[in-house]
Amino acid sequence: MTESAGSTLGGAAGREGADPPASLYLASGSLRRREILERLGVSFRVHVPDVNEVEYETDPEATVRVNALIKLRATRDTHADVPIIAADTVLEFDGHCIGKPTSMDAAHVLLRALSGRTHRVLTGVALWPGGDQADPVVSVGASTVRFRVLRDEDISAYFGIVNPLDKAGGYDIDQSGDTIIASVEGSRTNVMGLPLEVIEPWLNQQGLL
Repeated sequence: MTESAGSTLGGAAGREGADPPASLYLASGSLRRREILERLGVSFRVHVPDVNEVEYETDPEATVRVNALIKLRATRDTHADVPIIAADTVLEFDGHCIGKPTSMDAAHVLLRALSGRTHRVLTGVALWPGGDQADPVVSVGASTVRFRVLRDEDISAYFGIVNPLDKAGGYDIDQSGDTIIASVEGSRTNVMGLPLEVIEPWLNQQGLL
């Protein structure tokens, strides 16, 4: 898995069209992560680091922890004085790490496997306050998701609404998620890719909320 480099405005600054100095960087190209920060009213910029992500097939927790750090460190190389949030999300299913499907056929096979069953969603979050006096803080959130029983036509209809290729597990809880998801235990924003339970206290601590 890779992410390509780039920077854009987000949050209040982006909506107003201004270009003030960045007070926070989100090291991710995920639209859902950006939306979560925007809901908090945080002013931030998006920097998508150019990195090669890892995948430890039988250790999804290590996968998200390492990838979040990789993204943070790549962003810190050019924005070391600004707080940074980086994150990575995968599924744990039958003891294996599941990332983004590589094709529509693979996405269909994946959702058929998830049909009627339970899996965990793990999101690693790396937080950096800026400057050179602190080490990044890394945590991993976990939520349990149970899928409805899905027919092939249900999956095809869902893919008519949602592009599965840029999403861990091939689905989006926030976009017609109720049509495929029966229940969620734990943080919904963790399933979206950025757990509020982790980032909101940290943003308050940094004086950004």
